[in-house]
Amino acid sequence: MSNIYILAIITALISIVATPLVKILAVKVNAIDVPKEARRVHTKPIPVMGGLAIYIAFVIGTILYNGILTASQTGIIIGVTIIVIGGIIDDIKELRPKYKLLIQVIAAICLLISGVKITVVTNPFVEFYPYLSMGWINIPVTIIWIVGVTNAFNLIDGLDGLAAGIAFISSVTLMIVSILNGRLEAAFLTAVLSGAILGFLPYNFNPASIFMGDTGSQLLGFLLAAISIEGAIKSATAFVIAVPILAFGLPIYDTLFAMIRRKVNGKSIMQADRGHLHHRLLDMGLSQKQAVIIMYFISAVLGGIAIIAMQISTQRAYFLLALVIVIIVIIAWKCGIFEQKE
Repeated sequence: MSNIYILAIITALISIVATPLVKILAVKVNAIDVPKEARRVHTKPIPVMGGLAIYIAFVIGTILYNGILTASQTGIIIGVTIIVIGGIIDDIKELRPKYKLLIQVIAAICLLISGVKITVVTNPFVEFYPYLSMGWINIPVTIIWIVGVTNAFNLIDGLDGLAAGIAFISSVTLMIVSILNGRLEAAFLTAVLSGAILGFLPYNFNPASIFMGDTGSQLLGFLLAAISIEGAIKSATAFVIAVPILAFGLPIYDTLFAMIRRKVNGKSIMQADRGHLHHRLLDMGLSQKQAVIIMYFISAVLGGIAIIAMQISTQRAYFLLALVIVIIVIIAWKCGIFEQKE
């Protein structure tokens, strides 16, 4: 298992070296985030497209893993390459939401073709029939999962280092789950991703010198969604849907709350606002660093609960997931998370 940590260190070093080069490229192609809206928290133009450095480190690390790519690894790399190309275009010249969605669906289909898909779910109600086959439904379910998580990480990317840090915590959580499940390939992939993110974070943490842009936020969501299928959902021993839902809890719940908030207030669910959790924390008077650290802590707690959920019975894990969701909804309601803020 020591090879996992060596690989993580190598990809971190690649990311550290690649990020300044990507920053130079971003400036040359005019991939610059110029703050024009009130919901923006930075005050000066900053290069975006930093996710390209994470992509480069991840692809090189995956190839170094064993030199020969498996079918699932090939599908993941093809899919994430499509995501990155779309993200770069979006960072340079903003894409309309329907085109971004189309690109995400095409990338998800690449995963399906390579065999990365949700084929079974655990049945917590009947002991002698512990697994339910998804049948043909695995196609839309997998696409919805991939697209949903991809957009969840995209939407939470609102403060310096926020999405990258939460993705790192989620990746480490998945790595631990994969190791406990005996999913060695997924463990290596999460180690590679963790290293790539860690190498990028020093440039992205407040005060950021480069943003990951849609290139990075969508890349992280896509990779985590795909690897979660390989590392937890395909486990023949201890999968519960609670694990990935808890591991990605903060982005998922923040996105769902945003959709509900906008719908309740008669807004389009695609319309941006200042109602996200990180905006609420800033409005409470916290600094960017303080808000980000608090959200790191929440994500780490949810990750820890995800690991616990994997090691207990399926029924208890579902109960734990339900309990966490109820607590989160109550806290969100009390904090006015469903109130519209422009």
